[in-house]
Amino acid sequence: MTVHCQPTVSPEGCPALVLNADFRPLSYYPLSLWSWQDAIKAVFLDRVNIVSHYDRTVRSPSFEMRLPSVVSLKTYIKPSRHPAFTRFNVFLRDRFSCQYCGAREELTFDHVVPRSKGGTTTWENVVAACSGCNLQKGDRLTSEAHMWPARHPYQPTVADLHQNGRLFPPNYLHDSWMDYLYWDSELEP
Repeated sequence: MTVHCQPTVSPEGCPALVLNADFRPLSYYPLSLWSWQDAIKAVFLDRVNIVSHYDRTVRSPSFEMRLPSVVSLKTYIKPSRHPAFTRFNVFLRDRFSCQYCGAREELTFDHVVPRSKGGTTTWENVVAACSGCNLQKGDRLTSEAHMWPARHPYQPTVADLHQNGRLFPPNYLHDSWMDYLYWDSELEP
């Protein structure tokens, strides 16, 4: 077990990276993190193993503990093969950019074939779109509006979303997490 020193930080600044029992993150974006309270609770309930600690401790009148920086679940959670169809996952699939103009602000989603023309709200018919392009396309087919998505919409796999999630690392990455995240690292043969 390694201990990683860190300047004096409040416990709120010490989230724990949560790994599955196979030592892979439960998700990449948003990164699977628990608050220090949830991590300690899971330790006491014997649901996790502590892989690494912060140098920060928390105390009560009868107890002292270094905060976990990385924990692994004791029971393996089988990842879902097909991600849920949510607005967030559509944005992640489309890399948080409008599929018509590439903008990253004011994202919403657009039905490529409008619902009024028989389009369905499915992975294969919905794309991320900025509000300007969505308004411009309106209730028209792509051929009528002369607007085509950069990529044809598709149902992503969990691996697709994990790969896209790696493109958007969180603002905070503790050194003790790096061995488990593999952010753009090359492995030696």
